Amino acid sequence: METMEEFERALKSRDCQKILEILDDYLEKIENEDELRAFLEKVETLILKCEGSDAYELAHEITHIYAHLGELDKGIEIYKKLVEKYKEEREKYLDALYHLADAYEHFGMPNKAIDVYEKLLELEKKIGNKREEALTLAHIAINYDELEEVDRAIELMNEASKMFKELGDERNYLVSILDLAHFHYEVGDYNRAEELILEVLKSPRDAEIEVNARIVDAEIKAAQENFKKAFSALRFSLLKALETEDLFTLAFEALYEFITGLFEEKLYKEIYENIESLAEPFEDTNPEYTKFFIAIGELAKLKEGQENRYEEVYTSIEVNEFKELLDELKKIGTTVLKIGF
Repeated sequence: METMEEFERALKSRDCQKILEILDDYLEKIENEDELRAFLEKVETLILKCEGSDAYELAHEITHIYAHLGELDKGIEIYKKLVEKYKEEREKYLDALYHLADAYEHFGMPNKAIDVYEKLLELEKKIGNKREEALTLAHIAINYDELEEVDRAIELMNEASKMFKELGDERNYLVSILDLAHFHYEVGDYNRAEELILEVLKSPRDAEIEVNARIVDAEIKAAQENFKKAFSALRFSLLKALETEDLFTLAFEALYEFITGLFEEKLYKEIYENIESLAEPFEDTNPEYTKFFIAIGELAKLKEGQENRYEEVYTSIEVNEFKELLDELKKIGTTVLKIGF
């Protein structure tokens, strides 16, 4: 009851930050769809009275709920209303346009995202804000990549990258170079992709850029069938990501996706010959990870029909999440033969 009373008080006082704080707890107490829709209407009204980042954070949360209900357009409409609200206030209008474009991008509508970003770009050119112009160009490039128009994405990202370099914006310059490496990898230009990755890795950089660079490097090396170097890149990515929890999650998920792909392609030898390079660094600090990676190698041997210790290692693992991931890998390629009489 207290959460519901808090919610009503926050609505009355237009305390958008408080609504964000109690949102998850409040949603858990909603019992049916009618209650949910009534809640959404109340919060929508509040969003239009909020200012700054709180309004957009709430819009993002509410749009996710509408998307879950299969009514994404209703969520997007909130962003459009914010654009309309700030039409006569230039800076706030630009910010609202950006968030509308970002929403289209986030919810998988790249064509519409591009349309709004291009409108934003025109306004930024008139103002002469070169940094924002470069950032918007980069966003447009990423959305063209989503549409598989990679040549256009490369053209625009090159333009953005040049602008970042001229502005002395080192971080965004490196991010743009990393995106370009990924684009060139997608079109099969591995040599150019490798050149760009080397440029990123030779420069002073933060952990996030390095982790992502190593992941892209692993993709390039795997495409060239150099699996030893691909695993080495992923190892560096994982170790660098130890600096922060979010980064480690990113690196670990990329690694698991990579390994899943190898199982799907039945590249078992490539797995068990290289997986120990991932296991070794965790022997002293977190042996559960070591056991997990060893189990992956043993599973690859099992699937290839070789002698293995999979069950022994699997049983020794104490982290249930690791066992669940291994179970998923074990299912890959397994089919049930149904015979009708």
